Amino acid sequence: MKPFAFVLREEPEQRLDLAPLVPHLLNGKAAKDVALIELQTTRERVTVGDIFKIRSGSTDAIYFEGGSERFDNIGRELKGGEIIVDGDCGKSPGRKMAAGSLIVSGSCGPYAGSAMSGGRLEIGGHAGDFLGAPVDGEMEGMTGGVIIVRGDAGDRAGDRLRRGTIVIEGSAGDYPGSRMIAGTLVVIKNCGVLPGYLMRRGTIALANPPDIAPTFVECGIHELVFANLFAKLLSPESRAAAKLFSRPLARYAGDMAALGKGEILLPA
Repeated sequence: MKPFAFVLREEPEQRLDLAPLVPHLLNGKAAKDVALIELQTTRERVTVGDIFKIRSGSTDAIYFEGGSERFDNIGRELKGGEIIVDGDCGKSPGRKMAAGSLIVSGSCGPYAGSAMSGGRLEIGGHAGDFLGAPVDGEMEGMTGGVIIVRGDAGDRAGDRLRRGTIVIEGSAGDYPGSRMIAGTLVVIKNCGVLPGYLMRRGTIALANPPDIAPTFVECGIHELVFANLFAKLLSPESRAAAKLFSRPLARYAGDMAALGKGEILLPA
């Protein structure tokens, strides 16, 4: 069945909150009713119909034909179904999503997947700072689901990660996996300084790590059973990540400046 499509008329002049355009909120609405939905903005009042041409279809699948770095909160609190963005988007795509699939073909701003608890978020380009991380005042970041970034990510990717898996096929900025509580973060290319800074638990796998902080303790080289099983689970999502977990790994325990029950895994 054809998806419910939003075709961008032209580049918007102000930031737009697209949180209302998710399947469970659009279910049962006709195109003319959707066109009248008001979008929160920074200056002038606008409706969905002012920004998009609308093509009716099944609201179980939503398609944005044309993106913009001014499109914020796409897929916020997604509870099921699929959203595809053909282009870029702004900050917080997939924030607090619980299920379903959000695919962004381009790049996005900060806080992608912030506080998500389930589902799958894929970023075809680059992601900004604080990937999967909490916003100010929150104690936990991502608590479930999968995030795949095909390009690079900014600083503090996986900050306060609680559960779930984040795979960055490009490079990551400084402090990847900072203050991790649990979960798994994988970086395939390079990363910045101090991976795992103040992490308590969880796993960080780095294919090309910088110097590891002295608060991590070397634990030798291992062929871990869980790593081989995890490689099979990752294979459909990222061959590069699966390959990393399929080889012997050097393990570093830490951060001993915090609880110290986390680990950084490196190619042996």
